[in-house]
Amino acid sequence: MQDEDLDAVVMIEKTACAFPWTYHTFADCLYAGYEAWVYERDKKIYGYGIVSVRVGEAHILNICVHPDYQHQGCGHYILAHLLKISKTLSAQVVFLEVRPSNHRALSLYYKFGFNEIGIRKGYYPARKGREDAFLLGLSL
Repeated sequence: MQDEDLDAVVMIEKTACAFPWTYHTFADCLYAGYEAWVYERDKKIYGYGIVSVRVGEAHILNICVHPDYQHQGCGHYILAHLLKISKTLSAQVVFLEVRPSNHRALSLYYKFGFNEIGIRKGYYPARKGREDAFLLGLSL
């Protein structure tokens, strides 16, 4: 992911997410040096993923695929790539948060071997208040 990708990334985020990240949040991730990648075919961005790797731990911050391209293996590819990058950068464990209501994402994470290790109460904004997050972990 590069600065010139941010408009497309933000458009996907707004299309796919009820509570999207802002342009500035993505720009801050790039500025912080997080591993930020786009999934691209035929010069069109279909999705993206961002992971922070520090001191032997990786934290997947965001994975998103445009709704028109879901169920085509894009999310699988993005997650596999983020795990590969994390391992290359010496992460021994990977963490992420996911909404319990996001059944597609949960299914993908479980297929990769992630396990629920906790719950973050009121972590996500929701239409009516806040939604908890499952904290998932995977040893690499």
